[in-house]
Amino acid sequence: MNALASGFDFKGIQEKVSHSLRPWHRSFQFWVRAADIYTGYKVFQLRVSFVKDAEKQEAMWEKQHELAADKIYAMCSDLGGFFLKIAQIVGKPDLAPAAWVKRLVTLCDQAPATPFDAVRLVLEEDFGRSISEIFENFEVNPLGSASIAQVHRARLRGDKNDVVVKVQHPGVQDLMMTDIRNLQAFALYMQKTDVKFDLYSVTKEMEKQIGYEFDFPREANAMERIRRFLYENNKKTPVLVPRVQLFSILRTVHLLRGLSVGLGINYSCAEQWRPIAEEALYNAVRLKGN
Repeated sequence: MNALASGFDFKGIQEKVSHSLRPWHRSFQFWVRAADIYTGYKVFQLRVSFVKDAEKQEAMWEKQHELAADKIYAMCSDLGGFFLKIAQIVGKPDLAPAAWVKRLVTLCDQAPATPFDAVRLVLEEDFGRSISEIFENFEVNPLGSASIAQVHRARLRGDKNDVVVKVQHPGVQDLMMTDIRNLQAFALYMQKTDVKFDLYSVTKEMEKQIGYEFDFPREANAMERIRRFLYENNKKTPVLVPRVQLFSILRTVHLLRGLSVGLGINYSCAEQWRPIAEEALYNAVRLKGN
């Protein structure tokens, strides 16, 4: 009996079962939480309809939005991945109540990092070599982490310059596709019951755009186009732009230290740079992991 038991990899089987059930558990968590938020608003709408005073109604709506914001924050924070992107999109003043924006904006730079052991596995599977053979130095703690990938500072063997290694979170693409399907189903339901505009098409566009974010070669090509444009059009005052080194899963670029987007900009000189817009290529998200 002991010999039979020792022949089974119970831990491996448990991990495989857990991995296969993860999308189902994630879907269950989404629908339970989404239903709670939705029904909370429906019950509130009934309650507030009996209140005639406009100022009191406004105060009640503000409290309801704050309550919902806490629940949405908890859902996005706990589930992570695609829902962190939802928080980034919804957490804008022109799209959501002020209470939502105030709560969700704090999630933008809080994507959980993948443990280094998993990062090491991705790197070594991708290169077919041990990490010590590739890098002279590799910082365990990431510089930043976003919903799709995280970045580490490192130095390639035989190279004097530091690089940034961008590594995709393992399994994140499949989970995001599960999340998008759930959101699309929810959008269709909302269109039929409450919302008077085409939410489903919005979610389809989100699916398309997120697909681009997993296309690292496409991202690298965009960065190279920007680098060439800045180099060719700034001969007198050269602009230092990271050069991309292409690999199959991860991407490495030269490390640059700089200020946050928007700091140090002389807006009085903005007009002279307006012609650049004619050649513009948008390729930016204000997140540490991108």
